[in-house]
Amino acid sequence: MITYINGKLVHKDPTHVIIDVQGIGYHIHISLTTYSHVKEVESCKLYTYLHIKEDAHTLYGFHNEAERKVFMSLISISGVGPSTGLMVQSSLSAVELKQAIVNEDVKTIQGVKGIGAKTAQRIILELKDKIKKEGIMEDGSTLSPKQHNSIKDEALIALTTLGISKAIAEKTVDSVLKRTKEEITLEELIKLALKQN
Repeated sequence: MITYINGKLVHKDPTHVIIDVQGIGYHIHISLTTYSHVKEVESCKLYTYLHIKEDAHTLYGFHNEAERKVFMSLISISGVGPSTGLMVQSSLSAVELKQAIVNEDVKTIQGVKGIGAKTAQRIILELKDKIKKEGIMEDGSTLSPKQHNSIKDEALIALTTLGISKAIAEKTVDSVLKRTKEEITLEELIKLALKQN
């Protein structure tokens, strides 16, 4: 198992990178999340997973151990292969994915290209207890699904009432919640979301 690769980035793309390590170029598939962390740097260390099939050995890379852990949990589920795992991580941040699993939000997970209703339900069923046991999000904040979600829902209603499209409102609210480590009131959330628009 190749645990990580540390070297010079000779090629960067939203779906893959090539890292040169002492004259050997490693082609590594990445998520958009990882791409956002490596696009501005010249060299980096990626935590990796080597997927071995009869006809190919494929490397997948992650900007940190937490992202790799989420990926490993996803591909342990029947019907979720490495490509689908990366697609999930490109579409949802680790926090969004964990929040969707804890709140049994099939719709959010099903919104990822290539994930059907049954697979979304399987992801929730198989990972919910595991996440609840850990009780910690990637950024170190504790899960408080009910409270966080009701504030989020109320903020979305308020923003859409103010004429902001639902898609933009959701993106903005999620972005504000991600940046706010401590508890936030509904009013503060709406104000911060409006400042971003």
